[in-house]
Amino acid sequence: MMKKTSVFSGCLLVFLMGLLILSSCNQSGNNAAGSKADSLKGKITLSGAFALYPLAVKWAEEFQKLHPQVTVNVSAGGAGKGMTDALSKMVDLGMYSKSVSPEEQAKGAWWIAVAKDAVLPTINAKNPVLAELKRKGLTRQMFYDIFISEKIKTWGQAVGNNSKVELHAFTRSDACGAAEMWAKYLNGKKQEDLQGLGVNGDPGVADAVRRTPEGIGFNNLGFVYEMSTRKIYNGLDVVPIDLNGNGIIDPDENFYGTMDQVMNAINEGKYPSPPARDLYLVSGGKPENKLVQTFLKWILSDGQQYVTEAGYVKVKPEQIILELQKLN
Repeated sequence: MMKKTSVFSGCLLVFLMGLLILSSCNQSGNNAAGSKADSLKGKITLSGAFALYPLAVKWAEEFQKLHPQVTVNVSAGGAGKGMTDALSKMVDLGMYSKSVSPEEQAKGAWWIAVAKDAVLPTINAKNPVLAELKRKGLTRQMFYDIFISEKIKTWGQAVGNNSKVELHAFTRSDACGAAEMWAKYLNGKKQEDLQGLGVNGDPGVADAVRRTPEGIGFNNLGFVYEMSTRKIYNGLDVVPIDLNGNGIIDPDENFYGTMDQVMNAINEGKYPSPPARDLYLVSGGKPENKLVQTFLKWILSDGQQYVTEAGYVKVKPEQIILELQKLN
């Protein structure tokens, strides 16, 4: 019996020593990685889409915490500005919220998908026919007749009652992904086809709708829902889309109560695409700057943990692999 105990103790000692050596190796490796991380220094600049701006700011903050000698500057201005700045090398990366066109590719545009979100139709929380809108929603054709053909001019026409209250549509005056995707949802149209009063920027459209009880517009997800509460911003509401065209919002079409409900609908494909879409970081050719490459690889790996928190949908694992291959 004593002999068995002795053998057991010896095995246990070897096992514990192995764990100690492994722990020591891991600690040494982590220290080396930390040292390497701290050696990173320099500046990264981003500009472009309002849709990606909140998430890009979050990524910048977290990356700078890991690498104190790195500065990441992020500025909004619309997807068009992001692409222009990237192609002209004014910034390292452009934030882009629509598909990269063949013309942009011909000019040397390089891109990776980094997250996903959606454009939502927005109205004032005091809309004169709010209850009917919530119950019936609007079909794609109705949105077409508001923003493209302008056949629907009153809220009574929109919901099928006698209301004579005029409808005031707001669109974007700046070249942007939100307007491009909303127009594309409306039977393949382009931003230039959208009718309504042009307003600059996502915040501008949200403010215009918030100030106008009769107004309707469209906004990126992050400008409709408040990040901390995950609920719709005060003064705004969302027009539910009658996806099957039966004249009523069915339970599986009613997913606008919170940001997380909408995100789940996007992820599951319940919310149509467009106006749901991938969001990109673009540059004029494949980035050669090692710091920028490191930042992009981090975004596609550890940086994905901040995507949901910031109100976006993560890139699917199989797509992450494809995007990383573009960098390697």
